[in-house]
Amino acid sequence: MKNLKNDVKAWLLLGSGLGTILLLMGSTFYIVVAQSFGLHNINNAEPHFTLEFWQTVLADTTFQKSLFYSIKVSLLGALLSIIVSYPIAMWLRKPIPGKVTITTILRAPMLVPGLVAAFLFINMISYHGILNETLVWLGIWSEPKSLQNDDFGWGVVILQMWKNIPFALILIGGAVNGLKNDLLDAAANLGSNAWQRFRYVIFPMTLGAVQVSFILIFIGALGDFAFYTIAGPRNTYSLARLMQMTAYQFEQWNQSAVIAMMIMLTSAFFTILISVIIRPLATKRGDIK
Repeated sequence: MKNLKNDVKAWLLLGSGLGTILLLMGSTFYIVVAQSFGLHNINNAEPHFTLEFWQTVLADTTFQKSLFYSIKVSLLGALLSIIVSYPIAMWLRKPIPGKVTITTILRAPMLVPGLVAAFLFINMISYHGILNETLVWLGIWSEPKSLQNDDFGWGVVILQMWKNIPFALILIGGAVNGLKNDLLDAAANLGSNAWQRFRYVIFPMTLGAVQVSFILIFIGALGDFAFYTIAGPRNTYSLARLMQMTAYQFEQWNQSAVIAMMIMLTSAFFTILISVIIRPLATKRGDIK
């Protein structure tokens, strides 16, 4: 009986905070879903269930282009962030001088707001920015070139990497540091080189951190607004930018709700896809050759 009372008190204490969060998140999610189907309209339109807004958005070539662009840049940003983080994490695993200082510097981008980082990046690669002036001074090209707002979106990819590599380092670095030296020494004694130890030991045993990093970075990049708006191409909108324009400039809140739903559905789809792809790799077994 005493244990039951304690459990009830614990749930009551938890419920005050958890209930508020669920209420706010649930009500917001419900409004977005309802608006995408023609209910709870902000304007004076009569609310009624319809698939018209979904059909309009999904058939729109601007939306299709934005969806492809956002997925492409987000996947590249997440993948490259993880690829760059691995060798850094392996290097920081060793006892090197000034390790704390190096780690602090590498995590500094996490303290810079995305909008500020985007403006700094644009200033650096602008027509008379530091990069252009340096390349002209070195004689690599004769005159400055326009590097900002490229059509592919490399500027956004670089910004996503700059912002997310420190986050990936925290997760992947923690997993790498958690590996026992005895395991790596045993693999080395069996004749494996550095690449084989990474491929057959380190990589499979740290894929859990890779999965979490990939999913969180991808979701954050897919819904990002600042980087795409400041450093993205001028002929393509990101999903977040398109959603904002649809709602506030064109006042089409129902279509904007559909775009918001597509951002969430795309995030959920790639979360499942990444998990399905990575899980077999984490359990793969084989001999070191």
